[in-house]
Amino acid sequence: MQNIDKDLQSIQEAREKASQAFSAWKTWSHASQEQVDRVCGAMAQAALDASERLGIMAHQETGYGVPEHKRLKNELASRHVWQSIKDLKTVGVIKHDVEKKIYEIAWPMGVIAGLTPSTNPTSTVMYKILVAVKARNAIVIAPHPAAARCCYETTRLMAQAAVDNGAPEGLISCMQNITLEGTQELMRHKYVALILATGGTPMVRAAHSTGKPAIGVGPGNVPVYVDRSADIEKAARFIVASKAFDCSTICATEQSVVADAPIASRLADLMQREGAYFTNPQETDLLRKLLFHPDGTMNTIAVGKPAEYVAGLAGFSVPRGTRILVARLTKTGKEEPLSREKLTTVLGWYEEEGWEAGCERCIELIQFGGRGHSLVIHATDEEVIMAFGLEKPVFRIVVNTMGTLGAVGLTTGVMPSYTLGAGGVGGSITGDNVTAIHLMNIKRLAYEISPPPAAAMVPGQPKPAPSPDEIEKAVREAVVNILNIR
Repeated sequence: MQNIDKDLQSIQEAREKASQAFSAWKTWSHASQEQVDRVCGAMAQAALDASERLGIMAHQETGYGVPEHKRLKNELASRHVWQSIKDLKTVGVIKHDVEKKIYEIAWPMGVIAGLTPSTNPTSTVMYKILVAVKARNAIVIAPHPAAARCCYETTRLMAQAAVDNGAPEGLISCMQNITLEGTQELMRHKYVALILATGGTPMVRAAHSTGKPAIGVGPGNVPVYVDRSADIEKAARFIVASKAFDCSTICATEQSVVADAPIASRLADLMQREGAYFTNPQETDLLRKLLFHPDGTMNTIAVGKPAEYVAGLAGFSVPRGTRILVARLTKTGKEEPLSREKLTTVLGWYEEEGWEAGCERCIELIQFGGRGHSLVIHATDEEVIMAFGLEKPVFRIVVNTMGTLGAVGLTTGVMPSYTLGAGGVGGSITGDNVTAIHLMNIKRLAYEISPPPAAAMVPGQPKPAPSPDEIEKAVREAVVNILNIR
């Protein structure tokens, strides 16, 4: 009975927050650009000011990652996201094509259901609130149960900053009674216009199954190819740092190294100096058994944990200061569990002769998990870089940088975002880094620029009225059809 009560409470809360958000949105949909930007600027600053506190809170509640790294992710989600969209027009006429005589007019979606993960909880909430409200939408956050408190606190302080600067009450909210039934009720609610889902595959599938418009992005399985032309020292330093960053809880984190054979030994040595520990075959097998269940799902006990802790869970010890564990692999697919996405400090390692073979191995990894997501390449040979850009079935290919920070827009020029579209090949509606532009519709006011063809103005030949015989025939056919249907 207690579980039933909790489900009912969650369902009722979802209904109330969706209704309150819709009421607030009807007011907010008429906000001026100045009002929108004032509210969003205040929310971004409030989130930025609390980045450290919220990072600590997220780590304490979930047990995932590194508090300092979560602070950096919060800074990206507040300051950098706001800087990337603050000049974007989201109210009224946003573009005028004089030659084609078309005016483009921004139009909000309405109420957005924002589903957020436990791995990047506070940063994803910050980002989703900013991009939703900038596009004149309301948003109800549905957090992962394991991160409910830190997500609520993040939402609370941003909502308060919004109200203090003129936004209506109820425009921004976060569910506190979290159950699957309540989240489903929110997604299906008549006032919810769009679902913005970031998290695991089941969550994304649930969002798409509601019949509502949904932007859903799931897991990545990001390979990093290191070419013989690469700056090997930089590649080693960046790969280890990126994989260790927040204990590999970002979906764009490197999951497997594909090393060009001539530089593989040197790269391995340099990575070891940076804190990588290469496991022996017995230790690798222990990691396989620890990290994944027989059905291929990841064991959450190891998610977002430091390398020394993971090794201890698996049953072996590593030197103090070890930052990541690296397992040498030869196979890809279901027969090799460690070729999957690993949301912890374990990295796969492959060696291939030449960039063509490296390219094929990367494609195998992408096809096995993370279609359309991301890839990292370290190289200085522009022909190799472009070949990867042209051939890989992913929508973010970051070059000579950390996958973790490059794909989300901190160290590259792509839009800062914590929802990374995987395109049609990955089951997503877009391959973009999702931002405010994706959360509004565009109306087009189009004037005539050329007269209609003359043939369009000529009346068609009138058809004469049916004869009595034709009417009788049509009636007989209709009766036969009715009898056949019965």
